[in-house]
Amino acid sequence: MHAGCRTLTLRCASFLCILVHMQRLPASSRVVRVMPNTASLIRQGCSVYALGDHVIEGDGETVHKLMSSVGQCAEVKEALVEPFIGVSSSGVAFLFLALEAMADGGVKMGIPRDMAYEIAAQTMIGAARMVKDLDQHPAQCKDDVCSPGGCTMAGIHILERAGFRGTLMDAVEGATKRAQELGQDQ
Repeated sequence: MHAGCRTLTLRCASFLCILVHMQRLPASSRVVRVMPNTASLIRQGCSVYALGDHVIEGDGETVHKLMSSVGQCAEVKEALVEPFIGVSSSGVAFLFLALEAMADGGVKMGIPRDMAYEIAAQTMIGAARMVKDLDQHPAQCKDDVCSPGGCTMAGIHILERAGFRGTLMDAVEGATKRAQELGQDQ
């Protein structure tokens, strides 16, 4: 820990690593790379932060307290910031797309659009809360819903045949790789 700089700098640029920030600031600057997601706007965010080499005692706690005020927060090694972008920062848009598609499916089947959006959004909220609050693996929660020969299993079969899981995994990987590429361009 160094005591060279009195100012703690938080950087939220998704693709700029701490080293790049340090090159633009005075030597021994206290820099923390922070990556929230857009749900922070409604205090339901998920953020990570990585501490730079010159932070002093208490800086991590300060950042954690600040970022926890807008949702869940965790300290990570800087190498995990880009994968976080793929899962959470970009992942918000992936879930918006899934929510929109579910609502569109409801509209196709006769549900009024406003109601379809409300049902799809609440379904996502409820599913996420079950995984978190019940502390169960998502596969277990899914299996608990799938009755033998039932409606849900028929829908799961269609999603699996279409490569739903692999497509989401590819999207996370693509967003992560793009964040890494952007960082290399700096």
